[in-house]
Amino acid sequence: MDHRLPDDHTMKAALALAVRAPSVHNTQPWRFRTGERSVHIYLDPTRALPPTDPDQRDLVLSCGAALHHLRIALAAMGWSAVVHRLPNPSDRNHLASIELVRNRPTMTDIALNAAITDRRTDRRNYSSQPLPPGYLGLVTERAAEFGGVIRQAAYESRNRLVEAMNAAARQHPEDPDYQLDLAAWSGKHDTTDGAPARDTPPPHTSQRTQSQVFAPPRLVDSIREPDYAELLVLGTAADDRLSRLRAGEATSAVLLTATNVGLATCLLTEPLQIPELRKKIRHGVLDDATFPQAIIRIGWLPDDTPPLPMPPRRTVDELLDPFDAEESTAH
Repeated sequence: MDHRLPDDHTMKAALALAVRAPSVHNTQPWRFRTGERSVHIYLDPTRALPPTDPDQRDLVLSCGAALHHLRIALAAMGWSAVVHRLPNPSDRNHLASIELVRNRPTMTDIALNAAITDRRTDRRNYSSQPLPPGYLGLVTERAAEFGGVIRQAAYESRNRLVEAMNAAARQHPEDPDYQLDLAAWSGKHDTTDGAPARDTPPPHTSQRTQSQVFAPPRLVDSIREPDYAELLVLGTAADDRLSRLRAGEATSAVLLTATNVGLATCLLTEPLQIPELRKKIRHGVLDDATFPQAIIRIGWLPDDTPPLPMPPRRTVDELLDPFDAEESTAH
C-alpha cells in the first residue's frame, strides 16, 4: 500500500473491530474489499434470511452498523473516512466505498473505539435506576449525525410498542419458515456466527421489554425484578436503501455511545419485520413522522451483574474478497 494509506496490519485491525458490529441473528452479512486507496463494504446475499427479513432491511441496517464501527476504528488509528454510500448503481450489494485521509483522532473517536470491544447485546433484565436526561440527549444527538431520529417510548406510546412486540411474539411461532430461520441461527454452540445459547436468558414470568425467545436459552439471569429498560425507537425520514444503511450507522452510534457511558443495550427488530406491526409502530409511537428502523433497549445493569462473554465472530480473512486493479480505483 501507499505509505500515505494504512498498511495491511492496520487495515485488518480496523476490520476486526468493524465485524464486532451487531447483526440480525448474528448472521454477519457483510464482506469487504480493500483497494490501493479505498475499502469497500458489500452485503453478502448468502447470509439473507427471507422469512425473517424479506426486504433485507435488517441486513442493510447491520451493514450500516459495521460501516460505522469501521469508521470509528479507522478514526482512532488516525484515518478519517470519506464515505460514498451506494456507490455503484449496477450493484445493489455494494453498500459503501471509503476513501481514507490522515487525520488526528479526537477523544470521542478514542472513547467510542474502546466501546466496540466492550459492547454486548444484553438480553437480561435491566434495573430500575433511571437514565440521566443528558445521556438520552447525547445518544439522540449522535444518531442525528446520520439522519436518525430517536423517540423514547413512554406512557401510552410505550404501551403501544410493547403491544406490537407481544403481537410479533404471538405471530412468529405460527410461521414455520420463520421458526426454521430462528432454529438455524440461535441456540448455537462453539461457532463463529449465530446467536449463542450462552448469551440468551430464558423469559421470566414478569413482563420483559423484548419478545423474541431464542432456543435453547442457557444464560442465567439472576435479576428477578421486572425489566425496567427504557425503549428507544430509531426512525428515518425516508425508507429507501440509503436511509436504512444510514439507520445502521445511527444505531451503531447509539450503541457505542451508551456503552461508553456504562449503559447496557439490546438491539431489537422483531416487530419491525411484520409490515402491519411496523405500520402500527410508525403511527402509534412515531406519530407517522418517521419510519421505524430499530428498537433499542437501554438501561443499567445491577452492579453485581457478571459481564457477558465476547460474542462469536468470523475472522477478517473469511470476509475479505480479492479486488482487481480496475475495481481498486472505484469509489
